[in-house]
This record gives sequence, C-alpha cells and structure tokens, in this order.
Amino acid sequence: MPLTLSEKYNGWVDRKLINLFVKYAEVCFKEFGEYVTYWLTFNEIDSVGRHPFTTAGIIEEQCIGYSLEYAIYQALHHQYVAAAIATKLCHEIIPGSQMGCMLTKLTTYPNTCKPEDVLLSFESNLNNYAHADIQIFGEYPTLYQQHLKNKGINIQKTAEDDKILKEHTADYLAFSYYMSRTESADSSLEQTSGNTIMGVKKPYLPSTEWGWQIDSIGLKISLLELQDRYNVPLIIVENGMGAKDEITEDKQIHDNYRINYLKQHIKEMIEAVELGVDLFGYTSWAPIDSISVSTSQMTKRYGYIYVDQDDLGQGTLKRMKKDSFFWYQKVIESNGQNLD
Repeated sequence: MPLTLSEKYNGWVDRKLINLFVKYAEVCFKEFGEYVTYWLTFNEIDSVGRHPFTTAGIIEEQCIGYSLEYAIYQALHHQYVAAAIATKLCHEIIPGSQMGCMLTKLTTYPNTCKPEDVLLSFESNLNNYAHADIQIFGEYPTLYQQHLKNKGINIQKTAEDDKILKEHTADYLAFSYYMSRTESADSSLEQTSGNTIMGVKKPYLPSTEWGWQIDSIGLKISLLELQDRYNVPLIIVENGMGAKDEITEDKQIHDNYRINYLKQHIKEMIEAVELGVDLFGYTSWAPIDSISVSTSQMTKRYGYIYVDQDDLGQGTLKRMKKDSFFWYQKVIESNGQNLD
C-alpha cells in the first residue's frame, strides 16, 4: 500500500481509493494487455482483517469517529467494488482476458467431534469463504450480512455498488495454501503458527521449524471444497515451506525436505483434478529466496535458488541452485508427470 495513501486517506477506508485503483488498473491493462491474459486484483484480500495496515493501509490512530473494526469492513467493501470495476475494464480493454480474485485458503478442521469444536471450525471456514463469495457470486452472503448487523457495523455503500458487484464477478479463484489449521473450544490446548493465523496443534501432522503443519491432503480437500462451492476455474498461486538451508562442504544444498513437501502437494493436486477439479495452474512460493513476509527473516527460505544473505542483510547476494531447483525443472518439463 503506498504510504501516502495511508496517511492522506487512511487507506481503503476512504472511497476515493476506488477511483485511484481503477485508474492504476486501466494503465496496467493498456500497457501490458497485449502480453497478459490472466489478471487478479487483490492478493489475499481476506487478510485486511488480520493486518489492516499492511493490507489496506489503515492507520488505527487515524480512525477518528469510527472503530478500527468498522474501518476494516468498510475498506474491504471498497476493495470489492474496485475489483468489480477493474474486472469490467479488463474485459473491455483486453478481449478474452480473465480476472480473478485471490483468497488465503485457511482450511480449518474441528479438533474433536465435540459440537463446540465443529461450530468454531464451521464459522472459521464461512468467514474465510465470505470474501470469495462476494466476488464470485456478486453479493454479500445472508449470514455475512447478519454478522455485520450483529456487530453494529453499517457499511456505507450505494445501490450502484450492489449492481457493479453483481454484474462483474471474478472469472476464476486464485488462492494460497501452505497448511491447514484446527479450532477448539478448549483454550488450554497447545497452539501453533501458520500463514498469519494460529491454530491448535494437530498430533497427526509434521511441522516445519516455524510450526506450520504440513498437510498435503488438506490441499486436495481445499480444491474439492472450492470447486464444489464456486464451480469456477482454480489456480494455486502460493504454496511452499519455509526451512533453514545448509550449504555443504562441496557447496551443495540438499533440500530433500522441500522436494518431499512439493511432491506430496502436487500428487494431491493431480488426484483432485482426476476427481473433477478445474485446476488450470500452479505457482509455488517462491522461486528465489527472499525475506520472509511472516517473520522478516532471510533464514526462513522457500526458494529453489539460494541467496547468500543473512538476517542482518549481510552477504554477497550470490545465487546458488538447490537440489529442489533441478527436481522442479524436471517437474516443469514433464508438466507435473515426473515427480521422481
């Protein structure tokens, strides 16, 4: 989020950002439309509620006369409308183009079959879906509307907003998937971290060094759920595991743990497609080591290519191919058929 727009308008809380975003999108379409067919508007739009400043430029101290919670829901509404208008423009300017929306897929299980645990996980999944519901079905779900009413939140919107949401829905759903999570009514249970959100630790799954639980079957479950709910093409745009990579004496990086993670997830993708999921693409996070968004560390690495830099920013920045680079090269060449 451009800092100037945060300071001047308190980010997406101000309706003026709709037109600013649409103007930006129009420039992108005209400059790059001849090269780009698939577009998406907002990355992990649901994350506005988890980190409102980073995602939507909301500064809590500037929420004068209204609560931070109201600011979050109002900002989300403005993003939904901006996305719909951008979708309209994309289709008009670039014939045959496709515009998607993007969701952090936070697949949530109940910790036990206790009704209280099942209810918590059900509510968590509903809340996660709501953002895609609005952009794909073109309207606020009934339960989501009641949720806002129960909180006393009255979103400021126009009749034209409802019309544009309904008429210009997303063509496909993009989503990130790293791990699954678990909900429990028992607050004493051990918690573990995940993609910007915590959950109860599952005893059945291994974890990364940062506590993210590895659940490849959860990816297949997610694909089946999303296909059944939305019946639109799907693309996985983030998937991977953070790990500490060690350079051996012969200057190699043997990251079999990363290969195994990706291999298992791709296998589940293939099985989901065989069951009828319309999955048209996959991009992992990330091809090259970069500073981790979740921990601001360089030592939490995701890439196939090692970058010589430490957590303090020191290093030569020299690149080095890991074992996973050569493995994934074969995967790409075979379109996912060669996972050996």
